[in-house]
Amino acid sequence: MTDTNAATPAQGSEKHGRKRTLVGRVTSAKMTKTVVVEVVRSVRHPIYGKYVRRREKYKAHDEQQQFKEGDVVEIREHRPLSREKRWTVVRLVDRPEQT
Repeated sequence: MTDTNAATPAQGSEKHGRKRTLVGRVTSAKMTKTVVVEVVRSVRHPIYGKYVRRREKYKAHDEQQQFKEGDVVEIREHRPLSREKRWTVVRLVDRPEQT
Protein backbone atom coordinates (compact mmCIF):
# COMPACT_ATOMS: atom_id res chain seq x y z
CA MET A 1 0.00 0.00 0.00
CA THR A 2 1.50 3.35 -1.04
CA ASP A 3 0.73 6.71 0.47
CA THR A 4 -0.05 9.32 -2.19
CA ASN A 5 0.65 12.19 0.24
CA ALA A 6 4.20 11.03 1.04
CA ALA A 7 6.85 13.63 0.28
CA THR A 8 9.13 12.74 -2.60
CA PRO A 9 12.70 14.07 -2.63
CA ALA A 10 11.69 16.81 -5.11
CA GLN A 11 8.83 17.93 -2.87
CA GLY A 12 10.99 17.86 0.24
CA SER A 13 13.14 20.72 -1.03
CA GLU A 14 10.01 22.88 -1.50
CA LYS A 15 9.10 22.42 2.16
CA HIS A 16 10.86 25.60 3.29
CA GLY A 17 9.56 27.78 0.46
CA ARG A 18 11.39 29.92 -2.04
CA LYS A 19 14.46 31.95 -1.24
CA ARG A 20 13.91 35.70 -1.47
CA THR A 21 15.62 37.64 -4.23
CA LEU A 22 16.23 41.38 -4.15
CA VAL A 23 17.70 43.89 -6.61
CA GLY A 24 20.00 46.64 -5.37
CA ARG A 25 23.09 48.73 -6.06
CA VAL A 26 26.59 47.79 -4.88
CA THR A 27 27.76 50.53 -2.52
CA SER A 28 31.04 48.96 -1.41
CA ALA A 29 33.30 46.28 -2.87
CA LYS A 30 36.32 46.80 -0.60
CA MET A 31 36.09 43.52 1.30
CA THR A 32 37.42 40.19 0.09
CA LYS A 33 34.64 38.14 -1.58
CA THR A 34 31.98 40.42 -0.08
CA VAL A 35 29.96 43.32 -1.48
CA VAL A 36 27.55 45.63 0.30
CA VAL A 37 24.27 45.97 -1.60
CA GLU A 38 21.78 48.75 -0.86
CA VAL A 39 18.17 47.87 -1.64
CA VAL A 40 15.73 50.79 -1.94
CA ARG A 41 11.98 50.19 -1.84
CA SER A 42 8.94 52.45 -1.60
CA VAL A 43 6.30 51.75 1.04
CA ARG A 44 3.07 53.56 1.65
CA HIS A 45 2.87 55.35 4.99
CA PRO A 46 0.02 53.77 7.00
CA ILE A 47 -1.49 57.08 8.20
CA TYR A 48 -0.58 59.75 5.68
CA GLY A 49 -0.66 57.63 2.53
CA LYS A 50 2.53 59.18 1.17
CA TYR A 51 5.10 56.84 -0.36
CA VAL A 52 8.33 56.80 1.64
CA ARG A 53 11.67 55.38 0.48
CA ARG A 54 13.13 52.70 2.72
CA ARG A 55 16.78 51.68 2.37
CA GLU A 56 18.45 48.58 3.71
CA LYS A 57 22.00 47.34 3.27
CA TYR A 58 22.90 43.67 2.90
CA LYS A 59 26.30 42.02 2.83
CA ALA A 60 26.42 39.51 -0.03
CA HIS A 61 28.95 36.88 -1.10
CA ASP A 62 30.83 37.54 -4.36
CA GLU A 63 33.05 34.49 -5.01
CA GLN A 64 34.95 35.78 -8.07
CA GLN A 65 35.10 39.41 -6.86
CA GLN A 66 33.68 40.52 -10.21
CA PHE A 67 31.21 43.19 -9.05
CA LYS A 68 32.23 46.81 -8.60
CA GLU A 69 30.77 49.82 -6.86
CA GLY A 70 27.77 51.18 -8.75
CA ASP A 71 26.70 47.86 -10.31
CA VAL A 72 23.04 46.89 -10.02
CA VAL A 73 22.89 43.24 -8.94
CA GLU A 74 20.38 40.61 -7.89
CA ILE A 75 20.98 38.90 -4.55
CA ARG A 76 19.40 35.73 -3.14
CA GLU A 77 19.03 34.44 0.39
CA HIS A 78 21.60 31.85 1.42
CA ARG A 79 22.65 29.96 4.50
CA PRO A 80 24.84 31.97 6.92
CA LEU A 81 28.31 32.37 5.42
CA SER A 82 29.70 34.58 8.19
CA ARG A 83 28.41 36.63 11.10
CA GLU A 84 26.64 39.15 8.84
CA LYS A 85 26.51 37.50 5.38
CA ARG A 86 23.25 35.70 4.55
CA TRP A 87 23.00 36.60 0.85
CA THR A 88 24.87 35.73 -2.36
CA VAL A 89 25.06 37.70 -5.60
CA VAL A 90 23.18 35.84 -8.34
CA ARG A 91 23.67 38.01 -11.43
CA LEU A 92 24.58 41.41 -12.78
CA VAL A 93 21.49 43.41 -13.78
CA ASP A 94 23.12 46.62 -15.00
CA ARG A 95 26.59 48.16 -15.05
CA PRO A 96 26.92 51.95 -15.40
CA GLU A 97 28.92 53.24 -18.36
CA GLN A 98 32.46 54.35 -17.60
CA THR A 99 33.18 57.98 -18.60
